[in-house]
Amino acid sequence: MLDLRKLEIFQTVVETGSFSLAAERLFLTQAAVSQHIKELEIGLGTDLFVRGRRGVVLTASGEILADYTRRILHLVTEAAVAVTDVAHLKRGEIRLGATPGIGGYVIPGWMQSFRKVYPQLTLSLTTDVTDGIVDLLQRDRLDLAFVEGETEETDWLGYVALREVQQLVAVGRGHAWCSLEAVPLEALCTQKFVMRSKDSQTRRWLEGQLAKYGVVPEIAAEFDSPEALKQAVIAGMGITILPEYTLQLELQSKLMRALPLQGLSLNRVLKLIWNQQKPLGPIAHAFLTHLAEQFPALHDFYSL
Repeated sequence: MLDLRKLEIFQTVVETGSFSLAAERLFLTQAAVSQHIKELEIGLGTDLFVRGRRGVVLTASGEILADYTRRILHLVTEAAVAVTDVAHLKRGEIRLGATPGIGGYVIPGWMQSFRKVYPQLTLSLTTDVTDGIVDLLQRDRLDLAFVEGETEETDWLGYVALREVQQLVAVGRGHAWCSLEAVPLEALCTQKFVMRSKDSQTRRWLEGQLAKYGVVPEIAAEFDSPEALKQAVIAGMGITILPEYTLQLELQSKLMRALPLQGLSLNRVLKLIWNQQKPLGPIAHAFLTHLAEQFPALHDFYSL
């Protein structure tokens, strides 16, 4: 009889190509992973991997078992989703990831509204740049993630576009542009900018968009979070361009003014991303069902 836990460990070794990397992902010792695989091989009477210095490679028997294992684990999760009443679970957790702006200004509201429905469940949130979030998904450190950055097309990464997010020019109170309805594109060349750090995909995207129109921002300072950028703008260090959702409090208190660019729509797409190799469990499914009230695109996701 095949042991489900051993199949999960086997699948992780297949995905990582290494006993040591599988052990890291599963929070086990390498010796424990090796022992589980050895017991699985003994029980089946065949080798599943060819061991080498650079990792492991599936044998012909391993390839067959890997195909069955993927289907078995998907069916187990689908069964759990079909019969689990999340509202009556005594405990559970969902691990969310997001880029800094979404994580700081958007997701906390989603988490709070979800907790009102399911107060017994725990939600954790990790923020990082887009590449970092994608890496965490691939290493099974997150269940779902939300980003605005562009992602490379891969076989394992799935995504759903949720909505467009407008990017606005933010200036401090008393700035000469406060009386404008929109900022002429060429006027950007006369201003000093405060921007995200160079390793931020948001920074690379923004500079790329402006470069199409011959605008090369003069950088006065760099910061690693939208909150720091806003404080720099309020202090008069320069102007910046931020998603509209990050500016609500400052606009209400009239500490800043947010303006569109004249003749140019700077929009990015808020996306849900997940690891398609890992079927989503009942709690993740419940979270997406909860969000589907705001984002109709999610109704087609796993037949919500």
